[in-house]
Amino acid sequence: MIDVRKKLQDGLNAIERELRVDLPREILKAREHGDLSENAEFKAAKERQSYLEGRKAQLQQRLAALSLVNLEKIPADRAAYGSRVVLFEYDTEKEVEYQLVSSEESDISRGLISITSPIGRSLVGKMVGDSFEIVTPSGRKGYEMRSLRTIHDIEE
Repeated sequence: MIDVRKKLQDGLNAIERELRVDLPREILKAREHGDLSENAEFKAAKERQSYLEGRKAQLQQRLAALSLVNLEKIPADRAAYGSRVVLFEYDTEKEVEYQLVSSEESDISRGLISITSPIGRSLVGKMVGDSFEIVTPSGRKGYEMRSLRTIHDIEE
């Protein structure tokens, strides 16, 4: 979770720099070209400024939400944020491993599944031995949770 906070803070810092240093310079340069009503550079800089203000608000909101996460309240016996799970897929008779992470960390190619994704939501609260279905774009698939390591086990 610390990596996520750092990544979000780094993004926020980059946006702040662009809003305070780079864009004012571009806007000043565009104003020097004269009539602002037909000035493409000025319009582009103002559109970028608007986009960055929105993105900045999103990052600030996400950082605030992450600061409210209490790792002590994450269960030690059920899948939740930070858990590594091994699932047995009944159809293919193969095991697959996932780690439940935040949406910013998710990367399906590395087995990092967002807790807000359909698969992640299906896993939250499950225990070793639980059988369940996950609805995916390709249909329903049945699984059994074979192993679970929670964030408490991983951090030790």
